[in-house]
Amino acid sequence: MQIHGLNKTTLLDYPEHVACTVFCGHCNFRCPFCQNADLVLNPASQPCIPEEEFWSFLSKRKGMLEGVCITGGEPTLHPDLVDFIARIKAQGLLVKLDTNGYRPEIIKKLMVEKLVDYIAMDLKSSKEGYALSAGLNNFNLNAIETSVDLLMQGNVPYEFRTTVVKELHSRQDFLSIAEWIKGCRAYYLQSYTESGAILQYVLPETERLLSAKQLTAYSPEELKSVVNLLNENGVNAKLRGIA
Repeated sequence: MQIHGLNKTTLLDYPEHVACTVFCGHCNFRCPFCQNADLVLNPASQPCIPEEEFWSFLSKRKGMLEGVCITGGEPTLHPDLVDFIARIKAQGLLVKLDTNGYRPEIIKKLMVEKLVDYIAMDLKSSKEGYALSAGLNNFNLNAIETSVDLLMQGNVPYEFRTTVVKELHSRQDFLSIAEWIKGCRAYYLQSYTESGAILQYVLPETERLLSAKQLTAYSPEELKSVVNLLNENGVNAKLRGIA
């Protein structure tokens, strides 16, 4: 498993648990608002933590950590992910997986084999706006729909989450999302955060599906209004990172 980053202690990444967070490289999406451009576009340029160093760290933190969060990039692209998680579980730790949902067969395997305790799936936008928000032409939404169904019909705790960007998400998008995931366990909205290193500003213009020169965040009041709209339409929606 290629590990390109390790947050040794987090109280935020895994709800209600003390955990560490492992960062993987590579992603098959090109989301304009992505903050991890280097991990997505050129992971080989990033420092790599030897896997045995990670296992040594876990051993030293035994009894202190409750779980491990695995994020990216996109973890499900890594062929040794299942074995990596199995070894973590063998040490009595919980596992939270962050995923874009594009490899439902991996998600299903982890669920069936009881190797994952919590799944956070990024819901990039409405079905109509998904390709643009994922930054991909000829986007196959079937995989995303399968993953959504797996989580909503399964017994593993999960959440959906969307990074909200004015240039990508309208009121109609959220009404469409509400129809899609009505009755879901939890749906979190998080505000876009401006950074000169996000993918939209790093990608060559010829590779950008979104033409906007600048991305814009919703105000806290606007986000609260969207949450109210979602709740009124049968979605258990909440804000993350905003009081």
